[in-house]
Amino acid sequence: MQKGNNLTTGPIGPALISFTLPTLASSILQSANGSIDTIWVGRLLGEDAVAATTNGNLVVFLLTAFVFGFGMASTILIGQSMGRSDVTAARRVVGTVIGTFLPVSAALAIAGWFLAPALLGVLETPAEVVPLAIQFLQIIFLALPAILIMTMLMMALRGAGDAMTPLIFMAVAVVICATLNPFLILGIGPFPRLGIGGSALALTLANYISLIAMLVYIYRRDLPLRLRGLELSYLKPDLSILRLMVVKGLPMGLQMIVISGSLLAMMSLVNRQGVDTTAAFGATQQLWTYVQMPAMAIGAAVSAMAAQNIGAGRWDRVDQITRTGILFNLALTGALVVLLLLTDRAAMTIFLGGASDAVAIGQNIARLATWGFIPFAVTMVLFATVRANGQVIWPLIILFISMFPVRLGFAYGLQDWLGSDAIWYSFPAGMVVTMLLAIVLYRFGNWRSERDMRVPDADTAEASALAATVSGETTSSIGAAANPPRPPRRKSED
Repeated sequence: MQKGNNLTTGPIGPALISFTLPTLASSILQSANGSIDTIWVGRLLGEDAVAATTNGNLVVFLLTAFVFGFGMASTILIGQSMGRSDVTAARRVVGTVIGTFLPVSAALAIAGWFLAPALLGVLETPAEVVPLAIQFLQIIFLALPAILIMTMLMMALRGAGDAMTPLIFMAVAVVICATLNPFLILGIGPFPRLGIGGSALALTLANYISLIAMLVYIYRRDLPLRLRGLELSYLKPDLSILRLMVVKGLPMGLQMIVISGSLLAMMSLVNRQGVDTTAAFGATQQLWTYVQMPAMAIGAAVSAMAAQNIGAGRWDRVDQITRTGILFNLALTGALVVLLLLTDRAAMTIFLGGASDAVAIGQNIARLATWGFIPFAVTMVLFATVRANGQVIWPLIILFISMFPVRLGFAYGLQDWLGSDAIWYSFPAGMVVTMLLAIVLYRFGNWRSERDMRVPDADTAEASALAATVSGETTSSIGAAANPPRPPRRKSED
């Protein structure tokens, strides 16, 4: 059996970089896939089709954002289990995740097919694009099981220390989707002409093919999280594990909702400034997506490494991982911020064209607000570490404070003094406050004393029977791994 990547020994810096780079590449591919789809749809079908896909993708984003929290919870549970060398516990988590979300996602796909018109009505989709949006969204809902299960599996693999497998099959999905798009949209060769439905079908086929290929790869390589024989009973959701995932995953999912809600509120302010400002802000957001990618990738790597080391009781390495992650994030994010500020006009013209009045507005937004991603980078590492030991409530509270009272209060309250610049300054203001509160949480919070991220013990008889199916493992070793010594408390935790 191929062992998972052990992140509890060896030099921290090289391990963090080797884990971060594939995760970063996966994020870039995912964003590039959306951009490529938009280019095909826009050039082949026009602006109405782009508006239709935008509305459809928003619905899928909200669903995947909610599931994100449960994926993060499974990542932490698996990471801590692997750190304790308890492969059985990690597999039980995977079984519960798949056994729960496969029927849930299938039910959502069926319901979404019939509810698509009503959902678009809630979004106030323009009447002229509703027929296209319905066609697109109904097919996208059919892709939902593959999208959600792939997302959960990729996060689980990263929890086990494997960042390369998710990268490989994200690349497979992107290549298939980009290749099929023009053939299915225009009906080239033997393919039917499906218009906007062809774009949705390309995405659907790409995700199912990539998911199947990833499962074949996992079993052929005998990766640690595969389920065989009696282990397939783990697909029956374990209510104790599911309860733990809900308790920890729901607050992390709500964090995504808080961020999205804050951005929606900010958009109402931006839209009041006129079309040029809205276009400039849209272009700036596209650029910010890439600026924040290293911070998010390093945060994911820190979370996986910290979870494994917490599980192994290596608290000395947890602090080193956090410090190293912050230094790497400051270097990478700082470099991207400087690069964007030096090339702001050229970057804006990619989206707005050289003659647009929005270019100068976009440059102003970038100069006033982009530096805020430097404190954002620090926050991502600190939050990743405290979440790795199950502390999810305080990050949610901190985000709510910084996104609403701080950011929106700044943007609304200072407009008489700063004009529209108050909107742009509010972004770094919120990020700085988030970082300061995250530092206080990391330094003085009791997150190190959290002990409720341990996978609950399975029934003894069941565990003994299943142990026989685990290659290279004995019943006694599983029993020992299920009850390892807990890491000693620090004096500051008493």
